Parts: sequence; structure tokens; C-alpha cells
Amino acid sequence: MGILRQLSIIHLLWAATVFSQYEDYDFEDEYDEVPDQHPFYFNPSTQAEVPRLPFPVECARECFCPPAFPLSIYCDHRKLKTIPNIPSHIQQLYLQSNDIEAVPAGPFSNVTFLREINLSHNKIKFHMIDHGVFAKLPNLLQIHLQHNELEEFPFPLPSSLERLLLGFNRISRLSGNALEGLPNITVLDLCNNFLDDSVLKGKPFSNMKNLMQLNLCNNKLQTMPPDLPSSLMYLSLENNSISHVPENYFKRLPKIIALRMSRNNLQNIPRNTFNLPNLLELNLGHNKLKQVFYIPRSLQHLYIEDNDIEFINVTLMCPSIDPMNTNQLTYIRVDQNKLTIPISTYAFFCFPHIRTIYYGEQNVNVNKSTQLRMTVFRRFLTPEEYHEADDDHEIQDHETEEDHEAEDNYFHPYFQ
Repeated sequence: MGILRQLSIIHLLWAATVFSQYEDYDFEDEYDEVPDQHPFYFNPSTQAEVPRLPFPVECARECFCPPAFPLSIYCDHRKLKTIPNIPSHIQQLYLQSNDIEAVPAGPFSNVTFLREINLSHNKIKFHMIDHGVFAKLPNLLQIHLQHNELEEFPFPLPSSLERLLLGFNRISRLSGNALEGLPNITVLDLCNNFLDDSVLKGKPFSNMKNLMQLNLCNNKLQTMPPDLPSSLMYLSLENNSISHVPENYFKRLPKIIALRMSRNNLQNIPRNTFNLPNLLELNLGHNKLKQVFYIPRSLQHLYIEDNDIEFINVTLMCPSIDPMNTNQLTYIRVDQNKLTIPISTYAFFCFPHIRTIYYGEQNVNVNKSTQLRMTVFRRFLTPEEYHEADDDHEIQDHETEEDHEAEDNYFHPYFQ
């Protein structure tokens, strides 16, 4: 018993020693040091040198400055009516969802390292932005001004700017030199404004040589925007009143990957309009098209729902078959047209990768919609194809109208 009692005492002393080690360990110690922050930007060479930070880090009393993110200041959702003074070391400023009406120069007077400003969901008007307040920020890469009350394009802006998000405003004017001196812009979002053809007559986008994504959806355009830069890859023109696309319009835009023109007034598309070598997605739903057109070999997703198409001429879409260079089309949406018969089986020779044709309901009769014998065609996939597409929405068992309507959302302003 004496030996067992001694062993028990030794075991208890060892356990106490181990416990005290864990008790003294502070999990917060790992976060006391400033982490190496390397936020993702399109052009890493434009990053400013990170300043030495004072300890404790300075923060505006109206805001929150998390120790784990010492270069960011969070002032969002606080019912602020004015912009607080911004500490000089800050790089990311979040002021969204407040009641801010003006952007004065004062709070930004000593902020030289700022890279991102989020002022979305406020009440800012153009004339309440101090002239040059943004242009004086030499390292600024991104500005969020969506969901405000801007009547005019804000300018001047710094030449370092890469992303400018101005959706859901009241912009109807664009000064002739507003977009000059912005060589690094890659994403410009102007959806849900009041832009018409007269505003774009001056060809404001022609000198934006690095522009990759342009969102002009939900405006008042009746013609295609003129002289877009050849660097463009994503173009969003949904919910306008465009009725015609010139046949050679896209020859100047060979890099286009995705084009969305749903909910316009398109009736006739010249046969070779979309003969683009890199086009992957084409959305022309909710127009007035009566026939199909040439499909480039690169295209993977085609949306032509809610048009006036009575017959799909596969020969127009695919005039020839090249076994060494097959068409990549995998998905077609053709519901809410006037089809009475399915697409010809010749389509499966032209488009050997086709997986889904969504017929849905057809508007054959004026007063009611009808269905073809099959509402969705699905090709059985090989095991290899199935594994490749396992996470894709095209092989889900149930498709809803909400799923398809989600396709009409304009491009997210960030690349995935």
C-alpha cells in the first residue's frame, strides 16, 4: 500500500505540472504580433509600403479596429452621418450602411496608405463630395459607392484605381474627362443608373486599356456602347432597350468570355455576330428573337429563353462538324419560346458535349403555355464526365424557375 500511495502522489504531482503549463499558455499571445498581411490585388506592384504601426493602434472612437486586422477600420452599420477622422496607417476603410451624405477632405488629410474605401449604402450626392478628395489618395485601388444618390460620375479619381463600383445610383451625366487618367481600371460597375446613348457618345471607355469587366445593366441604352476597349472580357448589358447589334461589333472585342444581354429588344441577330474565339457564356434571354445564329466552338452555356423562336435550325448554329475541334456547348435554355418539337438529333453530332437542354414550358398558344413531351433533356454522362460535373448545377435532380432566374443576375464585381 505504501508503494501505491507514493506512486499516486508522484502521478498527481506530474499531472499538476502539466496542467499548470496549459493554464499559463495564453491563446491570445499568437495574435499579439502583427500578422504579415498580403491582401489580394490585381496589381501587386502598386502596393504601398506598410507603415510601422504604433501600439496600441489608433482608432476612431466611432469605429472598431480589430487587433487581428490592424490595417482595417470598421465603421459600418453605425448610423453615422459624418465620416470620422481616419488614422494615418489605415489601408481598408469600411463605412457602408450608414446615413453619410457628404465626403469632405478633412478626414482623409493624413491618409496616404488607403487602398480600399467602402461607402456603399449611404446617402451621398455628387456635389457633396469635395473636389479631388479621392484623387489625393495615391495608393487607392478600390472604391465602393453603390446604393447612394449620385447624379454624376465622381471625378477626379487617382490613377492607381483598379475597381470602381457605382451601381444603384442616379447617374445620368458623365463629364467628358471623367474617365481620363485611369489606366489601371479593370472593373467598372455602372448598373442600375440612368445612362442613355447620349451620355456614351463621347466614347468614354475607349482609353481604358486594362478594363476587363464593364457592367451597364439596368440603364436606358438603346444602342450598343461605342468603342469599347479590346481588353474587355465580361460585358453586362441586361435590362436596357437595345434592339440591334451591328454584325462586326464584337470583332474589336476578341477576349470576351461572357456576354449578357437579356431583357432587351433584340429581334434579329446577324448570323456571325458572336463568332468570338473565347466566348464561354451567352445570355440573350427575354428578347424578341425569331431564329438562332452561329455558335462559336468555345461557347459552353447558351440562354435564349423567353423569345419568339418557333424552330431551332441547328445548321445555322453549327454549319460544319470538325472532329478535331469540337463544339464545347454543354447547356442550352430554350423555355418560354414557341417550339412545338424538340431540337433535331443532329445537334448531338454538332455539340457532342451537350448535357442539358431545358425546354420548360413553351408559349405556343396566346392564352396558355404548353409543354413538349420532355421538359428537360439530359444526356447520360460517362463516369469521367460525371465526376467532372458532380458539383455543377446542370446535373442536379431538380431544376426550379428560381434557379434559372438567378442566371439573370449581373456579374459580381469581383472575379471568382
